[in-house]
Amino acid sequence: MTSQSGPIYEVTFFVDRDIADECDRWLEEHVRKTLREPGVVDCNVFSIADDDAGRVRRVCLHVLESDEALDAFLDGAGTDIDGELESLFSAQASLQGRVLREDQAPDVAPGASPNCLNCGARLRGQYCGGCGQRSRSRLISLWELISDAFGDLLEIDSRLWQTLIPLLIRPGRLTHDYLQGRRARYMPPFRMYLVLSLLFFVVAFFDPRESLGLLFEPEADTPSETDISEAQEEKQEILDDLAESGIIIGDELPEDSQISAGFNLDFGDDESEEGGDCDIDAADLEDMPDWLARRLTVERMQRVCERTRLDDGRALIDNLLDNIPAALIVLLPLMAFVLKALYPLSKRYYVEHLLFFVHFHAFFFLILSLQILFARLSAMLRVPEPIIILTLVIAAFYVPVYLFVAMRRVYGQGRFVTFIKYIALITAYLLGFFATMLGALVIAAFSI
Repeated sequence: MTSQSGPIYEVTFFVDRDIADECDRWLEEHVRKTLREPGVVDCNVFSIADDDAGRVRRVCLHVLESDEALDAFLDGAGTDIDGELESLFSAQASLQGRVLREDQAPDVAPGASPNCLNCGARLRGQYCGGCGQRSRSRLISLWELISDAFGDLLEIDSRLWQTLIPLLIRPGRLTHDYLQGRRARYMPPFRMYLVLSLLFFVVAFFDPRESLGLLFEPEADTPSETDISEAQEEKQEILDDLAESGIIIGDELPEDSQISAGFNLDFGDDESEEGGDCDIDAADLEDMPDWLARRLTVERMQRVCERTRLDDGRALIDNLLDNIPAALIVLLPLMAFVLKALYPLSKRYYVEHLLFFVHFHAFFFLILSLQILFARLSAMLRVPEPIIILTLVIAAFYVPVYLFVAMRRVYGQGRFVTFIKYIALITAYLLGFFATMLGALVIAAFSI
């Protein structure tokens, strides 16, 4: 076989045995004609073993001098092969074609592997064609580790920025491009959703002084002179009110009582008040479904109430915050069903409507995170409060406008029809949001 670095167009013919001789004569004529074509270096026919169906197989190799010559051949003489075969032998013969290129393995150092160290595939360049790992096997430096970790943040043309920028300023662009097949340039939708939701909850609820308190010096808890004077005034007002009501005489209080500036009155009768606010009437639970009544028993609800009162609801709030991400994930498929109902003639699959809300929720987390960071940074830089409030209000109004524009871009309907469906979607979204948040609150309450 001719050794040639140019591409090879290989055509395999499958021929019934009774016309094999006639087909061989046609292939000889095909070779002579092909060698006269410009850009063709060589053309040869080889016989190989018959296929499983007993048909004779012949392989014709068309060697071209370059990729440009291959394109010209496929657009010209190469297109006639199938037509000639069909006209001469009809269903008694068929063919399969493919393009072959010489395996240009890179030069490797002595003792180094020419195969990928990760998946074992043959290396044909700087990156493995099987798994994408870089072909070099030497130890990497500390700087390369840092570059790999923060490369997407520092490179302006990385997939991170190519995803976040249109997500923020081009409503519906990511969903539209993804459905059109333009996907490699963007981060995968669910990965982006998880990253931005995690970012939001870290920005919104992570307090370094609380979680990393050991790294900070304790703040002095000494009240200022203004606080002391205000507390004394409040205390005197309470004493005057009690004296006017006849509860005390003058400024005297019972020995076991306490009074503070926070309007906390304690007359030493804690035992009589214990559980007083957690009295639940069993008659209130009679109208509940049987499956719910078996779970929300009076004793269980009283226990939840008492535990909530003991820590002023802090455990309840912590559990609720832990459940919110799961509640929002539950909300996604519910809203996708709503979109499916609003666009019954769009010929879109359910997962395409789900993709729309994945992108919208990712945008929602991103805009909320930016608002929180902007508010905190502006407070540190002492930006005038009216400017901060105006910016946050504009960002808040941008969210519903974003949803409307995204619906128009993805589903392509007119403004009036989209507006009607937009109102229905907003209504369903609010109902679904409150329902999922209520479910998260109930689960949080019974997880205390």
